[in-house]
Amino acid sequence: MKYDISALGNALVDTQYKVGYEFLESIGLEADSMTLASAEEQAPIIKKLIDMGSESVSDCGGSATNSLIAASNYGSKCHHVCRVSDDADGKKYLESLRSAGVDHIGVSSKESDMPTGKCLILVTPDAKRTMSSMLGVSAFLAKSDIKFDVIDDSKIFYIEGYMVTSEENFGAVISVLDHLKDKNTLKALSLSDAGIVNAFKDKFDQILSYGIDMIFCNDDEAIAFSSKDNLNQAIEFYKKQPYMIAITKGAEGSTIVSDGKEHISKAEKIDPIDTNGAGDMFAGSFMHAYLNGFPLIECANFSNYASSKIVQTFGPRLSNEGYQEVLKKLRKS
Repeated sequence: MKYDISALGNALVDTQYKVGYEFLESIGLEADSMTLASAEEQAPIIKKLIDMGSESVSDCGGSATNSLIAASNYGSKCHHVCRVSDDADGKKYLESLRSAGVDHIGVSSKESDMPTGKCLILVTPDAKRTMSSMLGVSAFLAKSDIKFDVIDDSKIFYIEGYMVTSEENFGAVISVLDHLKDKNTLKALSLSDAGIVNAFKDKFDQILSYGIDMIFCNDDEAIAFSSKDNLNQAIEFYKKQPYMIAITKGAEGSTIVSDGKEHISKAEKIDPIDTNGAGDMFAGSFMHAYLNGFPLIECANFSNYASSKIVQTFGPRLSNEGYQEVLKKLRKS
């Protein structure tokens, strides 16, 4: 096949700021959560951050994008379907994909007055991230934007969980899943956020009905998706499901549940400074290792190691050299 991983995801230019909890309280955002916002709602927050002189870093982002860029840097051939506007952020976004070696359909709509999506990521001293996402034109990905022959020519089709928050994006996801019926392409899903899972459970259930093969999530998302009271109950639930699920647990590592069995991978001992992008890094690393034939526990060990490196970095990306250093861990395992 031409591609290892093809993905549908929101195209967002991420700008991260270091803030304190008092700042989150002052703007009314719940810590360690994702909130959808308009450009008008984001504007006063941005002004306040600039006036404060908060340390920041900016790059093209979005959950699926972060995963694809990691996998691409390891050597996987990746393709991204997203929508940006014909503005400075949109051009920056597509150039960032190109420089990372990710092929793309990034639809620039000159007739639209909607901007490219933007995500404000507020990182507190305990390394947790709080997000304010303005989807912009990325919320209007359509079936007509998708090259189905590219999806057919991919080993994994990866769905970013945030796609359920837009009717247009959700429709695009369902059109691909309909198309993939009776095809051999593996289907992978990230749950993205526990609040999103709870708010859009019916849409996640609809996606699941198409026969998802792999799910990536953290412990809170795993509990929400299973509708259980705690992680132990959720794991027992997942042991009875037909799909593999990879559950990240922060400092406790990760748990992989597949075919009724539980595989536990311990975390690297580090001092995190920024957890943004850790789950994305885990998913991209896991899919790369999985496609290269490594056992599940080795996929998890490698992905934990990769995530440990990203949480020691301010921002959701490593340098090119950083990804290559991480890849050595897989080659040695």
